[in-house]
Amino acid sequence: MARELDRPLPGLRLGAITSRDLETARTRVQALLKTPAPVVPLRELVAMVDVVVEAAPAQAFEEIAAAALRAGRTLVVLSAGALLDRYEAYADLARQGGGRMYVVSGAIGGLDALAAASVGEVESVTVVTRKPPRALEGAPYLEARRIRVRELQAPRVVFEGSARDACRGFPANVNVVAAISLAGIGPERTRVRIVADPTVSRNTHDLEVVGSFGRFHLHVENVPTENPRTGVLAAQSVIATLRNLVSPIRVGM
Repeated sequence: MARELDRPLPGLRLGAITSRDLETARTRVQALLKTPAPVVPLRELVAMVDVVVEAAPAQAFEEIAAAALRAGRTLVVLSAGALLDRYEAYADLARQGGGRMYVVSGAIGGLDALAAASVGEVESVTVVTRKPPRALEGAPYLEARRIRVRELQAPRVVFEGSARDACRGFPANVNVVAAISLAGIGPERTRVRIVADPTVSRNTHDLEVVGSFGRFHLHVENVPTENPRTGVLAAQSVIATLRNLVSPIRVGM
């Protein structure tokens, strides 16, 4: 994302960067960008920019969201799962501070069609996420149940349940599920199956929606980034959202 903004993009400029480890971030920025942006603490960053892009671990979301929204900034959200349990609280923060949140589509598509379908009657929304075992290692749900996926030789369903429970149990893995539930029929009614699959090299998501409009099915295979838990499309969805913020014409959502 930083490299794309470093080009720069029309109407957009990378104003500042923050991180839990500022010194490491400064070293990386020097190597990564032609025009390095200042690396500063969060409280300074929100005073320097109009739009804050959150691309952090879920446990850092509350601090970032509170700072950005209280300052009246636009917050672009990747950690959609962190919104589910305190959705109304964050909405209130945005209203009080004059800020706004945009939840990006991340590693999935079809959210515009899902939102349109949800204007009418939706019978079911089902998501099947299939990832290489190493992409799921360390998830709290697996750790609590002592489920070891590293040595799997065949696909194994490791979770079935609601989107809310999936996001609690796999906070670094299923932000797509949270985005789908927010765009559609909510985290309780959205059903999720997570499969650890040693036969795949890409993070795949199958979304099926059935309702009064008809039925649609979406299949996505994401090339992972250097972080196996997320895909290239997630970063690109942020850039697409930022372009939409400054574009005079928007297509879709």
